[in-house]
Amino acid sequence: MKMKDFKPSSFNWKVEGTVALITLRGPERKNPMTFESYAELRDTFRALAEADDINAVVFGSNGGNFCSGGDVHDIIGPLLDKDMKGLLAFTRMTGDLMKAMRACPQPIIAAVDGVCVGAGAMIALFSDMRFAAPAAKTAFLFTRVGLAGCDMGACAMLPRVIGQSRAAELLFSGRVMTAEEGERWGFYSRLIAPEKLEADALAFAQQLAEGPTFAHMMTKTMLAQEWSMTLDQAIEAEAQAQAICMQTKDFRRAYDAFVAKTRPKFAGD
Repeated sequence: MKMKDFKPSSFNWKVEGTVALITLRGPERKNPMTFESYAELRDTFRALAEADDINAVVFGSNGGNFCSGGDVHDIIGPLLDKDMKGLLAFTRMTGDLMKAMRACPQPIIAAVDGVCVGAGAMIALFSDMRFAAPAAKTAFLFTRVGLAGCDMGACAMLPRVIGQSRAAELLFSGRVMTAEEGERWGFYSRLIAPEKLEADALAFAQQLAEGPTFAHMMTKTMLAQEWSMTLDQAIEAEAQAQAICMQTKDFRRAYDAFVAKTRPKFAGD
């Protein structure tokens, strides 16, 4: 399946080589999420599982901000008129976006500048890696609108990334986590000047896209699956995963390049 010429209706999509760049629309409102963008992003990440022309994804910022969360008028207002069945359909759809991000085989890098709150913070959290500009402000502000902090998988994922106590503080309070805190706590792996943020994220994504992409898929799969394994189960699962990777042509290419003292040219097979 080819996605290079994909034209979404609710967010921006650009492909450079085999790297896709996604940004949300509405910079004048700090790029809020809508019912349409939730559903279309979910379907896009599901489709990426079958895409053979995209090897990595950058989820970037737009107009100096990442995402302001669910649009107050387009989402929060209409939710007040829904019954329990309708509300559950919506909350399951938002969770399905997180599941789709975890299930898509390509590594996802979030490049976060400015406001990154609510659903935006969850998109960053469920990316595989997160880079940030020093001005990034991240908040899981669900309690500030009268909701629980357990939204879209936050109570499962955030403690794994930054630790239980720090996650509990952010989820109970809804306060802003600064970029410096985020880097110190392991939420962000790099702080990058805003003028270089997108370019550096794309460069790193391109580096991954040119690597052994089948092996990257296996790495992402095992990172997700080993949460629910014992240590012995994880070691055995990794033995099996690595044995599969040793059957790929990329493994042979790496050996041949080492012998020839050249850089391997991986093809993902």
